[in-house]
Amino acid sequence: MISFSTLPALFFAMAFGMLFNRLAKCAGLPNVTGYLVAGLFIGPSLWTLIPGDFEGFLPENALSSLSLISTVALGFIAFSIGGSFKWSHIRHIGGKVIAITLFQGLAAVLFVDVILVALSFSGMEGFTLPTALTLGAIAAATAPAATLMVVRQYKAKGPVTEMLLPVVALDDAVALIAFAISFAVAKTLAAGEGLSFVTMFLEPLGEIFFSLFLGAASGFVLSFVLRFFHSRQNKLMLTLTFVVGGVALAELLGLSALLLCMAQSAFLANFSGESDKLFSLTDEWTPPLYMLFFVISGAQLRLDVVPKIGLLGVLYILFRSGGKYLGARWGSAAVHADSNVKKYLGITLLPQAGVAIGLATVVAAAPGFDAYGSRIQAVILCATLFYELVGPLLTQIALEKAGEIQKAPEKQKKPETA
Repeated sequence: MISFSTLPALFFAMAFGMLFNRLAKCAGLPNVTGYLVAGLFIGPSLWTLIPGDFEGFLPENALSSLSLISTVALGFIAFSIGGSFKWSHIRHIGGKVIAITLFQGLAAVLFVDVILVALSFSGMEGFTLPTALTLGAIAAATAPAATLMVVRQYKAKGPVTEMLLPVVALDDAVALIAFAISFAVAKTLAAGEGLSFVTMFLEPLGEIFFSLFLGAASGFVLSFVLRFFHSRQNKLMLTLTFVVGGVALAELLGLSALLLCMAQSAFLANFSGESDKLFSLTDEWTPPLYMLFFVISGAQLRLDVVPKIGLLGVLYILFRSGGKYLGARWGSAAVHADSNVKKYLGITLLPQAGVAIGLATVVAAAPGFDAYGSRIQAVILCATLFYELVGPLLTQIALEKAGEIQKAPEKQKKPETA
């Protein structure tokens, strides 16, 4: 429930988000970087900059009450990305997308696993098999929101962008599968129990299947109901209702809201003549929601975790980055993708935020995993701080080098970032 303290927190998140949006544009940085820095300044990590009785502009209880905004925003982010799964487009580059997604996702998992598992046998403090397997699985996740925001802000268009959006969309499916399997093994190792085929494979695959099935089913219902509504306002409200309903259904059934909402919009993109209009309407509505999502994410990044991660966190960042870059490069070479895709795609896949933080939260809350959960969460939060501040800028630079950003962003007239 929204309390009184939530309202000023919401105001400060919006006001400082807009302020740092301007500052980021003056510095030539992506909007998302400005939003995250705004969150850092008004969040608990830097609250001492603000005088008064507040525990920072966003008290921790207010941050908890604002989590609903982040949950809904992730649903709309997934809905936006799912719209890129048009069959005509997938038929053109589908095989390449799947191959590159698997290469870069699994390379990140293997790179992190190999180094951390090797060090776990050395007896070094903090390096254990459960920790190594869990961090390796989380390494596959990429932040679709940050990537989508940069692409939209700079109106990027070209081979790299065309490959980037579906790869990022599929990437979380790879991450969820890898995490479900690896974390099941890690929990079993931590508890000293035997491994089960059901917990390792059937349960995670079942979650993915039912998320996609219910998403497609709700997309079918939405496409049918849309026939009875004709005004732009009603179509927008109906679409918002179904996306929020999809997120709620996923939470109720313990499924993936990301996969469900992606399947929902993918069905619309392929089977509804209204899809382009609907995506245009939601694109006009979602910028404030995305801004709040990133400001809240920035406020949740705690600077006090930085000293706690040590060598474990440094190796995670280095080897995940290497796996993403080299995996994308190898995958692109294997499918003979455009030369710019081979050079620059891996750089655009570094951002990591919402999904990774969510998986780390699951780990920290898992029964019997206390000895490993807090350290894993600290590593992921610190890595997120690094990736979300540096990743969007690297994505911008990579797209510029690829020639897919044609104009300087400050010269473009974009109502959503004005």
